[in-house]
Formats: sequence, structure tokens, C-alpha cells
Amino acid sequence: MIAELMCLALTIYFEARGEDFQSRVAVGHVVMNRVKSANFPNTICEVTTEGGEYRHRCQFSWYCDGLSDDPKEQLAWRQSVFIAAAVPLLPDKTKGALWYHADYVKPNWATTSYIKFGKHRFYNQLK
Repeated sequence: MIAELMCLALTIYFEARGEDFQSRVAVGHVVMNRVKSANFPNTICEVTTEGGEYRHRCQFSWYCDGLSDDPKEQLAWRQSVFIAAAVPLLPDKTKGALWYHADYVKPNWATTSYIKFGKHRFYNQLK
């Protein structure tokens, strides 16, 4: 249970620590939505590390970017742990999103239908 919380907190921290509360919650919901989906692994840690055996090929870029996975910003880290614990209790405003990306990139899988929180776009379907 603690390991799963830490995997979710690390994903929130490294994917969205500079974002507002709702954006960080939305990233957490994508992880939780994947755990619930039959198309992804069944645990938080498996979801967040999927594809990590290859550099820059993982589902969440922080996990296989070659950089340290130790949080350096203590306030942002504490907030990420708090948000990770709260995500299962909060409404999913992403409407079941399974994917997201930063708004400054244009992946070929992205549709024109998305929900935006902060600097991220969230999708519940692909092209």
C-alpha cells in the first residue's frame, strides 16, 4: 500500500509539480483510471513504470528519462504525497482520461477532444 502511494506521488511530483492542485489531481486520476482499465497493468506501480525497460519509451516520462528519481523540492514532494493519498477520494474531473500530454507537444495520437488542466491536455480516447 505504501509503495503504491509512493509510485503515485512520484508520478504526480515529476509530471506536474509546477502545476496547480487540480492539474496534479488530474495526473493522479489518469494513473488510477489506467489501473481500472483492462488495457493497462493492474497496480499503480506497474502502471507508472510500464515501458521503463527502454529509455524514453515509458508511459510516464519521468520514469525512464535517465535523471534522478529522488524528489529535490521538499514542499512539492510533501504536496505530491498528500495529493496521491487524496486522489481516490476526489471526483475525476478528467472524465476517465487514460492519456495526457503537455500542451507544448503535439503527439500523433492526440484527438481534438480533450480537457485542459494547467499545461496538460487529458484524453479519454485516441485517434
